Amino acid sequence: MTLLNKVFPSILNAEKINTDIPHWPDLESPWNILSNNNEHNILNQIVELINLKSGKTQKQIGIKNVIIDESIGPVFIHPTASISEFVKIEGPTYIGKNAEIRHSAYLRKGCWISEGVIVGHATEIKNSVLLPYSKAPHFNYVGDSILGERVNLGAGTKISNVRNDAKEIRIHHKNGNYSDTGMKKFGALIGDKSQLGCNVVSNPGTIIMPNSLIPPNVNLSGWNEY
Repeated sequence: MTLLNKVFPSILNAEKINTDIPHWPDLESPWNILSNNNEHNILNQIVELINLKSGKTQKQIGIKNVIIDESIGPVFIHPTASISEFVKIEGPTYIGKNAEIRHSAYLRKGCWISEGVIVGHATEIKNSVLLPYSKAPHFNYVGDSILGERVNLGAGTKISNVRNDAKEIRIHHKNGNYSDTGMKKFGALIGDKSQLGCNVVSNPGTIIMPNSLIPPNVNLSGWNEY
């Protein structure tokens, strides 16, 4: 089984029912779609998907104090998605069916917000994929990461994406081997249905396997199975 399917087994079902999720050309290195050097990165995939949905972009006219910045790329908001006041959204960004973007959230460029996702109050998402029904609901930061289906981040959880020494980020595998990502910005792969307690911090290059239950106030690195 590929690393992609080990961490995100729900992707196989999502593809069968034609859910709007990204395409991963490299199944053993899922983080590659977050790289600016990859032609199939989520920035480009979002633009391609929005072009296929031409004419359906929702500008959220009538919602007060929402900023939609399309100076770099387009923003698509599904008509069933909910956008609260004081939200800022930078393109390219895709917001899917029944997603909920709550008060004062900040979506920076490269956000793929899948069906039923919750991005909560004062939460910042940057260049990341949130797979269906995942939640970052309270004071979270998610940078250059992939959250699996039905993942929940506890209040104050931060997904760090840059090393303090600015070196390229390595992925440590279960068997002790490692992979060079070639990226200086990469946060975490958080497996399907994992639950992270309040104030958890994950260091760059963290992998969390599906169904993990992470206690509060934990500092995570490397490969994790809870």
